Amino acid sequence: MAASVSGVLEPNLQAEIQTSKVLVVGAGGIGCELMKNLVLTGFTDIEIIDLDTIDISNLNRQFLFHKEHVGKSKAQVAKDSVIRFNPDAKIVAYHDSITSTDYDVEFFKKFTLVMNALDNRAARNHVNRLCLAANIPLIESGTAGYLGQVTVIKKGLTECYECQPKPTQKTFPGCTIRNTPSEPIHCVVWAKHLFNQLFGEEDPDQDVSPDTEDPELTADAGESALNSSSKSDAAGGIDRKSTRAWAHETGYDFQKLFNKLFHDDIKYLLSMEKLWEKRKPPSPLVYQSLPTTVPHSSSSSSSSSTLIKDQQIQSIKDYADVFSNCLSALKTELSKQGDGGQLVWDKDDDVAMDFVTATSNIRAHIFGIPIKSRFDIKSMAGNIIPAIATTNAIIAGLIVIEALKILSGNIDKCKMVYLNRQPASRKQLLAPCALVKPNPKCYVCAEKPEVTVVLNTTTTTIKTLEEKIVKGHLGMVEPDVEIDDGKGTIIITSEEGETEENNEKMLSDFNIGNGTRLKCDDFLQNYNLVITIQHVEKLEDNVEFLVSGDAEALKSQQENKASSSSLSPVPSTSKSELPVADYNDDLIIMEEEQSEAMDLSPLKRKRKVSDQSSEMYSKSKKSKQEPDGECSIDSEIIVL
Repeated sequence: MAASVSGVLEPNLQAEIQTSKVLVVGAGGIGCELMKNLVLTGFTDIEIIDLDTIDISNLNRQFLFHKEHVGKSKAQVAKDSVIRFNPDAKIVAYHDSITSTDYDVEFFKKFTLVMNALDNRAARNHVNRLCLAANIPLIESGTAGYLGQVTVIKKGLTECYECQPKPTQKTFPGCTIRNTPSEPIHCVVWAKHLFNQLFGEEDPDQDVSPDTEDPELTADAGESALNSSSKSDAAGGIDRKSTRAWAHETGYDFQKLFNKLFHDDIKYLLSMEKLWEKRKPPSPLVYQSLPTTVPHSSSSSSSSSTLIKDQQIQSIKDYADVFSNCLSALKTELSKQGDGGQLVWDKDDDVAMDFVTATSNIRAHIFGIPIKSRFDIKSMAGNIIPAIATTNAIIAGLIVIEALKILSGNIDKCKMVYLNRQPASRKQLLAPCALVKPNPKCYVCAEKPEVTVVLNTTTTTIKTLEEKIVKGHLGMVEPDVEIDDGKGTIIITSEEGETEENNEKMLSDFNIGNGTRLKCDDFLQNYNLVITIQHVEKLEDNVEFLVSGDAEALKSQQENKASSSSLSPVPSTSKSELPVADYNDDLIIMEEEQSEAMDLSPLKRKRKVSDQSSEMYSKSKKSKQEPDGECSIDSEIIVL
């Protein structure tokens, strides 16, 4: 071990390494490399926590895991693997969620420092807040393909993880997905929703049937559609009901399902004439006369004969055959699950992947959208780039380097380090930057955290405030919310069942209006926040709410949007904004955030890898600065 070899490290640092207690959060790609590095450096008191189990797709880069470990706890296997490097090391593994109530501020206070090797924002937010509350240094990290980043977070000294707003995940209006797709990704999202409607967890917001509540439809257009629907129902026996219910009634009959999805539903869309006044209308397909020639595609310019199978384009008839075969196989698999059983879409499941490829391309053909190869659709379905083992190794090494600076008492010398895709102007792959001071308006680490929330108090329920704003956007886990009215009126509590009767009531029912202040407290995170409500009748693009840590900036932003609204058309939207895709742990996302499927319940829930969403990263440009410890980055970098 490096710390035990004389002359490798300063004696004081050697002693610090051997006596310090560190926490590693995450045992995936970075976590495996980090655990190995820590043990070989000489750390002997390590605790590691991860909720995931090992999937076969992890084995190509998470080198502590092997075939015999598939299905086992990542944290436990990581511990068992690295203990062989130093049998004297004391390592404790937790197969659990870091958001559990067992891991509170007192738990964090027992560590010298914490190292994050996470893959999702919800957990990062949570660890960030607990480290701030415990006043423990946190080393944050992330990778995206060839890109990587490491930074140090210390209360009062540096920016915290939430000091700067993160871009939100790109979403598409539900009616665009169901009614008026114009890009391949729209069809891919539709196909994944179709899979869930037929075989997975049923979600009404993901229904693939035409949406009659499209804001573009006037009463006349809607009436036309309904009249057409009545005729269609009489002729074809197809009720306007959910796809799941209809499929069950027909026994998942392929031809009936094909005709409904690609003929009857398309005819129904055509009856909404207003949708097609300025758009090219779709062309319904008849199963008996499907095109057998290979259509033009934008996937590749290479000759089909030189491409591997996954990169080749097939005819619509071929895709229909693939759809038929997949439907049969998935129906059989679903029946094995018993009553109430469900299937989970997985990009590594060939049948599930073929299902999405076939159905998305058939739909793309109907709407005149270029079809894509299986290879391209697999990328779009996860909106991902592959995780790269060497990038994880480099970042894990940088984490330990920053940890040694902290232990040696030189936290002021720590850097935010970026790993570039290729050498920048100074021929450097690694670009160190000076750490940034805390944002005084941060709603997490500021002395008196405050945030302004803009919404309609007459249409926003207490449940929306709790689930979408306080827990979803603001990242609290066990919030208590009271109105700052001198009476101490509690509208949300972490005590189960205490305020459930408030869920469907509107904020206005509690006299919450413009300027009302809400005091929010999360005991688990030791985090307090004041929310100031700003009432508006309607937000742009049918957005439910806006959140800002700076009330004046938010007001100015709203005024600017209002003044420019007449110059830019408002895109169509429906009552739900649907995320591009769901994500898996073993791939890195290149866009942002989180309809995080991360379960924030404090209850302990053991889950498989496929249940956990990945953290998504966005690309940003950094300007060159002088080499006095500052950045010099020419290529695109990730923003954690």
